[in-house]
Amino acid sequence: MLCFFQGIICLTGMAALVEAQDLVMVYGTLRAVDGVSFQVDRGEILGLLGPNGAGKTTILRILSTQIVPTQGKVFLSGEDALLHPERVRAFFGYLPETPPLYEDMEVREYLQFVGEARGLSGRRLSERFSWVVEVCGLSGVLRQPVRELSKGYRQRVGLAQALIHDPPILILDEPTTGLDPLQIAEMRALIRELSREKAVVFSSHILQEVEALADRVFILNQGREVASGTREEIYRRVFPQPVFRVELEGEFSDWRAFPEVLEVEEIGVGAYRVVCAQEGLFQSLCEKGIRVRAFYPERLSLEELFLRLVGEGS
Repeated sequence: MLCFFQGIICLTGMAALVEAQDLVMVYGTLRAVDGVSFQVDRGEILGLLGPNGAGKTTILRILSTQIVPTQGKVFLSGEDALLHPERVRAFFGYLPETPPLYEDMEVREYLQFVGEARGLSGRRLSERFSWVVEVCGLSGVLRQPVRELSKGYRQRVGLAQALIHDPPILILDEPTTGLDPLQIAEMRALIRELSREKAVVFSSHILQEVEALADRVFILNQGREVASGTREEIYRRVFPQPVFRVELEGEFSDWRAFPEVLEVEEIGVGAYRVVCAQEGLFQSLCEKGIRVRAFYPERLSLEELFLRLVGEGS
């Protein structure tokens, strides 16, 4: 199916809106990004998660045509971003960690300027201006110079400039940085709503942020992919065998008596995380007369999964 965007013909329904293939970025002897590949479809949010220096921002700068990778390919809306960077810039809105704002402009002047730079004019510019002002909650600060805005409002204006041309792709670097808890909740809700019709790629080093917002997670460490997928898929990679939380009356150490037990971690007094080769541990415990207070499938948080994977990768 063909669609027309800013005078450019692009394919929809044929491929992922964002596709990165074997990205490598080398600075001297440092491989900041090392063989990273992923794709993001319309209606999907991909969260890049990793410690500081993992390569998240570098990847977003490659996707947004700010820098050219040492190796690899990027396709945005089916267009080769490395061959045609000027054309693909119409397809995405980019919010870097520090929003690109002109301090001396009023908010309304700045957004109108960005809209015109994006090729909007007349009624279309007016419609998009009104829309971003409403969804980003900027009506109360339109006449304020950008330099007088709080961190939260600066972030909102940064998101508004990324949205004003209604791109099919959003690239967001630490989008909730510096926001208070209420603003974070509002920003998450807005990004989730926008993702219904767009592909969203965002980065964060905050685990709770990624867990709350991303449909799929791409975990990075030292420039390399450690794991990717839904939380459930990542969980199955860390624990391919069944995992149970077992709470017993008192402490217990003779787990070797149970051949189905592969791994045991004490997580509290009389509480254990047990990895099993097969089902049947509960019955085995009862047959040996061990008093079981609780026995249920364990579900680790994304934080616990992340720490295990990053520790593994290091």
